Amino acid sequence: MTRGFRLPDSSYLPAIFERLAIGDEDQQEILAAWPSRETDADTWTSLERAYQTLVNDIGGFASLELPGPVSESTPTGRYFFVYVYLAALADVRRFHAQRRIPDEISWATLADLGRNLKRDRLLLGDGGLRTSGWLTLHFRGSLYQLARLQFNRTNVRAAQVADAFREGDAALGIHIPESGPLTAEACEESLTQAQPFFARHFPETPTRLGICNSWLLDPQLADYLAPDSNIMRFQRRFTLAGDGHDGDADVLRFVFHRIAPNIDDLPQRTTLERAIVAHLRAGKHWRSPTGWLAL
Repeated sequence: MTRGFRLPDSSYLPAIFERLAIGDEDQQEILAAWPSRETDADTWTSLERAYQTLVNDIGGFASLELPGPVSESTPTGRYFFVYVYLAALADVRRFHAQRRIPDEISWATLADLGRNLKRDRLLLGDGGLRTSGWLTLHFRGSLYQLARLQFNRTNVRAAQVADAFREGDAALGIHIPESGPLTAEACEESLTQAQPFFARHFPETPTRLGICNSWLLDPQLADYLAPDSNIMRFQRRFTLAGDGHDGDADVLRFVFHRIAPNIDDLPQRTTLERAIVAHLRAGKHWRSPTGWLAL
């Protein structure tokens, strides 16, 4: 049973902020913009609506869009979804306990909130959490951080894996958070854990398939990177299904933390950065294809 919308007591916030990897600057701004039913009834009503939408689907793994704030022009509006996730923290932690998710995996998963706050500040220049869809997977108990990679329960869609599996089969989405080198050893550790973890904690949706949609799987990277680079070794784990969608925005966002930058302003400190800039200057585009592997 879920509770009504309620933000954590202030005495617990230092420990919660630490567990969720929320940086000092964001902590200060979150506290300064802390909403109140008495002073901003409209915002409070919107928070209650978004919270109920989220927790009513705990355990679900379909895409979910949360109702947004009245306005994102205020600090409270920019941090609107942070308050929703803070209110839902007790609910998802209860779900994790019911599913016997180890505590360290539970907190490692939910700490992606702090990483997303950091990326939002880098992308947009100020504090806030302007998107909600991605983190609904974490705070509904669908996605888990297992060592280097993240995995979420999903279903196979037509054309994702050619004829290898049926549409509607249970699968695990594979995601690559910004949390360090993508070494072959770290990836192997994650992939080895994934199938047993979900079989143990979610036996009702057995799976033997992993699906990844990412610019890191673009075959054009082979024109620039060494065969034994971390990215190329990661690529070779997957069989591609189609050529995906335009990946320029993803590359610029995740590599440079920029939105629609001037190409001449981009740094070229690494082989990957130089490759991306050279490719775009040549009038070419990056792709984000889907790849699959058997677990």
